Amino acid sequence: MATERLERMNSVLRELRANLPEVEAAVLISSDAMALASDISDDSDEEMISALSSSVLNMGERASRDLKRGVLEQVFIKGDQGSLLLLHCGPHALLSLMVRPEAKLGVVLMEAKRTAEELSRLFE
Repeated sequence: MATERLERMNSVLRELRANLPEVEAAVLISSDAMALASDISDDSDEEMISALSSSVLNMGERASRDLKRGVLEQVFIKGDQGSLLLLHCGPHALLSLMVRPEAKLGVVLMEAKRTAEELSRLFE
């Protein structure tokens, strides 16, 4: 059963990257900052993405809470070489996407939300 779930998680991430080639890396991360599943380009580091994404999400959650902005929905970091998008996948996982700078962010965000919802159902 666990193997089937892991295969499905990897399949969902592969499908996302196939539909959006601007996504360089898609990593599903557990609450303890470990990669559960991924589909990444050759020059991406799954462990680094997992650790830094988890850290950034924790800081975002704290800022959202302490500044009374409500429950954190997503974190978006934009740099001149691309973007990082983080979304919750249920209460115990995080979807991290590394996106090329030329990406249409509205499309990426829409697909990321759909993917996060699909992945979150795999934890039920």
